[in-house]
Amino acid sequence: MNITYQLLKEHLVKGELKPLEKIAIKIDQTLTQDTTGTMVYLQFEEMGIDKVKTDLSVAYCDHQTIQSGFENADDHLYLQSVADKYGIVFSKAGNGICHQVHLERFSKPGISLLGSDSHTPNSGGLGALAIGAGGLDVACAMVGLPFSLIAPKVIKVELTNKLKHGVSAKDVILHLLSILSVKGNINTVIEYAGEGVKSLSVTQRATIANMGAELGVTTSIFPSDEITRAFLKSQNREADYRELKASADAEYDRVIFIDLAELKPLAACPDMPDNVKPISELSDIKVDQVIIGSCTNASYSDIMNVVNILKGNKVHPDVSFAVSCGSKNVLSMISENGGLKVLLDAGARILECACGPCIGMGLAPNSKGVSVRTFNRNFLGRSGTNDAQVYLVSPEVAATTAIKGYLTTAENIDYIETDLPEKAHINDALIVMPSYKAEIVRGPNISKLSTNKEVQLPISKKVLLKLEDNITTDHIIPGGNKVLPYRSNLPKLSEFAFLPVINNFSELAKENQGGVIVAGENYGQGSSREHAAMIPKYLGIDIIVTKSFARIHLANLINSGILPLVFVNTSDYDSINVNDTVEITEDFKLRTVSCEIQLITPLNEKELETVYKGGLLNQIRK
Repeated sequence: MNITYQLLKEHLVKGELKPLEKIAIKIDQTLTQDTTGTMVYLQFEEMGIDKVKTDLSVAYCDHQTIQSGFENADDHLYLQSVADKYGIVFSKAGNGICHQVHLERFSKPGISLLGSDSHTPNSGGLGALAIGAGGLDVACAMVGLPFSLIAPKVIKVELTNKLKHGVSAKDVILHLLSILSVKGNINTVIEYAGEGVKSLSVTQRATIANMGAELGVTTSIFPSDEITRAFLKSQNREADYRELKASADAEYDRVIFIDLAELKPLAACPDMPDNVKPISELSDIKVDQVIIGSCTNASYSDIMNVVNILKGNKVHPDVSFAVSCGSKNVLSMISENGGLKVLLDAGARILECACGPCIGMGLAPNSKGVSVRTFNRNFLGRSGTNDAQVYLVSPEVAATTAIKGYLTTAENIDYIETDLPEKAHINDALIVMPSYKAEIVRGPNISKLSTNKEVQLPISKKVLLKLEDNITTDHIIPGGNKVLPYRSNLPKLSEFAFLPVINNFSELAKENQGGVIVAGENYGQGSSREHAAMIPKYLGIDIIVTKSFARIHLANLINSGILPLVFVNTSDYDSINVNDTVEITEDFKLRTVSCEIQLITPLNEKELETVYKGGLLNQIRK
């Protein structure tokens, strides 16, 4: 077996372990963050369980750390009190980004990890079966229910040789995105193998696994080997090590070969992670802003490579430059070894150990500005500035670009490439263990969950929106400091629905008592945020018709009680227009005054029953 199917077999609870068959697996660990976590725990409370049933569940505060009003602070108090009462480990704001901290302190080779964040596969860098999911699925895992998924196809990425100076793990995943794109990879796992794996540290592997989320795959996974053991030993967790490798005769659905020695520094150009070009073709682009951080590229090695490039240099006077470490322990290490002073002397702004600008929380670029970031997503408007041009690059390219003022590689810069320390700085002062004694704290911004209306066919409704391919969850419910504080307040959050697409969708939906949404391929890609399904349902959207759906969003639609339908013939997409009144029948025919179109649903009978009853929480309540 390949590693993927070894771990699926170990955790299998239900179903036949064959590609594209429906299965269910036991979940060992869960993680949540504060943007999605409040809704996770509101749903968890509805289930009436006295404590979590997983081996470990961790609640992180890392997204909503800008406290310009009471809302975010209230959410954090709610999360800490829920964690304490139900047996969840709590990572306070300032401790670091959930995926970096979990990699350092909690994740283990061979475990199953379910997170209410699409970049949970970050832990695949040390051999965990780590999957992003919607919040209700995570809540169900915490009460001991298995997680349902499609047994995936497995693509083997065979790595040979090693990266050249100035080339980074970020360039590996950007290269793969240029091959596979952001769509068409649903129900697939990327498994890395080959001699080239041995040249990559755990944090480099985590960078690659992390951005597998941009491919749309279920997860990505690396072997667990002596490199993994050394990383765990540095975190004083060597006892968590186990070896993981594919058998010699392991089978794969496809093999992609990447010669690491031939890779060049790359950038994902605006406004999609698969719009990849060599830096050498972009060297005339003048840059306004450079930010280094995010769960993808804020490890100790990443930051120290930046330090070594900046040593003795100054940031270009026209560039605004900021750095955020992935965890408090990383920040402590660079403060102890002098790296922090190098960053400050070079002209860096030091940000909190949090997601920050990656989720649109602060440091929005100037109007029409060019922002170069080490993040994982550059969707239109995600930075907080709709007309900004955002490029995704490695930390090495970002640091060199900050000095030069133009997009530049680090290939010709003589800097030392930093390995992980043999012993990391470890201080868990901002990690709070549960006492099972707290009373739940609920601020006025936390709304009570309502009961969803059931879905009954036939339905006759107006088409309110017709959207293109690759509509992201940022299009449906945007991030940023104006929106995120209302993630626990669905009535208020609904005012922001589809704001990057149309200004008045909320009013439109209310005026028409709901409606139908039509879209192209890969609808709902990006974040795991279940709000992108919950809010349309709240506004009366019972049906969404597309060419195809992204994996996590499809599951969120089922959980929220929205019927997902797919064109049998994708050309029929052209026959439907905004404001058409459409009737959708019990056998999934869509009728307008001018045509009849056959649709299908990707759901099985059990999933359809969940949708018709108004979603999974309705069923659980009953």
